[in-house]
Amino acid sequence: MDVITLAHGSGGKLTHQLIDGIFQQYFDNEILGQKNDSALLPEVNGKIAVTTDSFVINPIFFNGGDIGKISVCGTVNDLAMSGAKPLYLTVGFIIEEGLAIEDLRKIVKSIAKTAKEAGVKIVTGDTKVVEQGNADKIYINTTGIGVVTRDIYIGGEMAEPGDKVIINGTLGDHGASIMAQRGDLDFDFSTESDCCLLNNLIEDILNTSNNVKVLRDPTRGGLATTLNEIASQSQVAIELEEEQIPIKAEVRSLCEILGVDPLYLANEGKVIVIVSEEDVEKVLEVMRKNPMGEDAQIIGTIVDSNDSNVYLKTGLGGTRILNMLAGELLPRIC
Repeated sequence: MDVITLAHGSGGKLTHQLIDGIFQQYFDNEILGQKNDSALLPEVNGKIAVTTDSFVINPIFFNGGDIGKISVCGTVNDLAMSGAKPLYLTVGFIIEEGLAIEDLRKIVKSIAKTAKEAGVKIVTGDTKVVEQGNADKIYINTTGIGVVTRDIYIGGEMAEPGDKVIINGTLGDHGASIMAQRGDLDFDFSTESDCCLLNNLIEDILNTSNNVKVLRDPTRGGLATTLNEIASQSQVAIELEEEQIPIKAEVRSLCEILGVDPLYLANEGKVIVIVSEEDVEKVLEVMRKNPMGEDAQIIGTIVDSNDSNVYLKTGLGGTRILNMLAGELLPRIC
C-alpha cells in the first residue's frame, strides 16, 4: 500500500504501522518513547513560553522548504521572539486520504531534521485521516514549549522613541517564491523561500544586549503589517528609510509585474529587532556575523507620536503611510 487510507487513521493496525514505521522512526526520543496519553516533561528553571500554529501551505513542497520544515521553523521562531529557548514540540497531522506515503515520509524526515537543528524534541503527536476532497493533502499543527531563563521582558508594547529598527535580511523572499510557483508565469524566478530557524541568531542578539525591546517575525502581512502592530501596541510611530530596506532585485521585479508591494509579502526567516540607540551598532555587528543575519540593516527609527502610524521616507524625498494589509494578499502562504 503506497497511499494513506482512512484505515491509517482508525487507531487500528495500520495506524500503529504508520506510527512505528514513520513517526517513531524519525522522531524517536526518550520522552516520545513513553507512549502514554500525555508526555511527562522534566522540570525547568524559568518562565514557560508556549505557542501554537497550524500550517496549510500550498504547495506542500516548495523552493527552499516544505510543509514539515516550515511547521517547525514557524513555531520555534515564535518561541525565540519572546526570548525563550525552544525545548519541545507537539505535532498534529490532518492527512487527506490518498496522500502518497512516500510524501508523508519526506515531510516527517524534514520535521525531524529541522527539529534536531533547532535543538528541540518532538514529545507527542496526533494523526487524523479525512476523506478525499475534505482537505488538501496534509495540514500540520505544531505547539512549542520553551523556557525564558534570562531576566528580560520582550514585547510589542516596549518600543520607545529613539529606538532603532533592524531587519536581518532581504524581505519578501518567501511570499514571492510561493507566488512564482503557483502562478502560470513565463518568468525565470530563482529566489528561494527564506524559511529557516532563527533561534541561534536571537541567542546571539540577546547575548550582546540587554536593551532589546521587541523581537517579531514579519510573516503574513509582511514588514508593513507587523510594524503597524508594534506601533499600535507601543503607541508610537515608526519612520522607515526606503533606501535602507533590503529587497532582492528579482523579488522587486516580480512584485512590479504582479502589482504587489514587497513590504507586505510574507517572510519565514526574518526578524524585526527593535533596540535602544546605544546598543544598535553592536547588535547589528553580531547579527551580520551570523549566517541568518548577514544582510542585516538598520531600516528605521521609533518616533514620539501617538498616531501609531508607520511612515516610509522614499528615495525621492517623499513620505507615505504604510497601513496594515487590507484583505488577503496570498492565501495559504504558511
